[in-house]
Amino acid sequence: MARRITALKVQKRNPNRINVYLDGEFAFGLARVVAAWLSIGQELDDEKVAAMQQEDTREVAYQSALRLLGVRPRTAAEICRRLERQGFTQPVMDDVIARLTESGLVNDRQFAQTWVENRSTFRPRSHRLLALELKRMGVAEEWIDGALEDGAEDAALAYQAAIKHARRLSGLDWMNFRTRLSGFLARRGFGYDVIQPVVRQVWQETHLENDSRHDITEDEE
Repeated sequence: MARRITALKVQKRNPNRINVYLDGEFAFGLARVVAAWLSIGQELDDEKVAAMQQEDTREVAYQSALRLLGVRPRTAAEICRRLERQGFTQPVMDDVIARLTESGLVNDRQFAQTWVENRSTFRPRSHRLLALELKRMGVAEEWIDGALEDGAEDAALAYQAAIKHARRLSGLDWMNFRTRLSGFLARRGFGYDVIQPVVRQVWQETHLENDSRHDITEDEE
């Protein structure tokens, strides 16, 4: 049975939503973009009401995703996990991801590349650890592999991390320096075969400076 729209009122707490009144009574709320085509006097049947409410649910989910992206870039999987916790169904989440992907707001391939670049610049860590982080965020393996192939090798990343951290270790003797820096690099995911030469190199660059008193002997290895 069709009912007539008798009023359209902007919600006081959320001006982006419209309250719809049918036959003089409040019926439901809609996102402003969904209600844009409605007008007073227009008749709506149950099928049309149901369709609008479904569209409204998709719009609410989409706006929620946009707020998440306003904090930082996200992967498609991250957005879906958050929307799922909010109670949205899989078809709704699929629709949201499709819209975001089409508009370029979600791009897992670009996300992986940017993540690797930022980590490598500000908090260098091993390829193994970078891959683990991206997998946890739901990035496909092919995008992870591509991002890592385009980035620096583990040895270069370990050196970047070590040279920054070494500033905190000034004044230590070789044995303590090696122990502390090696542990730091291990926590960043680097293997012993990478750590050992990097620690030696950083020690030599930051401590030796032609001071023979700090020479590393085989016994100290």
